Amino acid sequence: MTVLHLQPLTAEAFAPFGDVLEVAGDPDKIINQGLCGRHHDLAQLDFADGKAGISLFNAQARSFPIALDMMERHPDGSQAFMPMTHTPFVVVVAADDNGKPDHPQAFLTQAGQGVNYHRNTWHGVLTPISAPGLFAVVDRIGAGPNLQEHWFDTPFRIVKMGST
Repeated sequence: MTVLHLQPLTAEAFAPFGDVLEVAGDPDKIINQGLCGRHHDLAQLDFADGKAGISLFNAQARSFPIALDMMERHPDGSQAFMPMTHTPFVVVVAADDNGKPDHPQAFLTQAGQGVNYHRNTWHGVLTPISAPGLFAVVDRIGAGPNLQEHWFDTPFRIVKMGST
């Protein structure tokens, strides 16, 4: 089993796979009578057809080490995950290698960060590491299949930073 070491989630490291959703820097606008900073248009939403929809996901928390035996992608739409609690979660992504995921990379978000996977990006399943695993998800709602899965012959093992 190959070990994947978690790395901190940064916009630069994640850029090939999607967008990091976080409040960083000065807001683009001050709204609501000067009481709210708006950080505007943080994700590249991309849908081949259908429409954008908002769903709520409630995933079970995982414990380390985490087995990664499958990755998925959505060829017809991007997919954004925004935690509804102020806790980190694990994000796994991989470049495409002729229709299957290349070597995965594992990231640990900081509290308050979300992600938007670009359309057709290989990613692991939703992986909260504490309960509740409640997320708001913005993705494509439409007819037809929008899911491809790849199951690994040998699972990967995701460990905490500094673990083996």
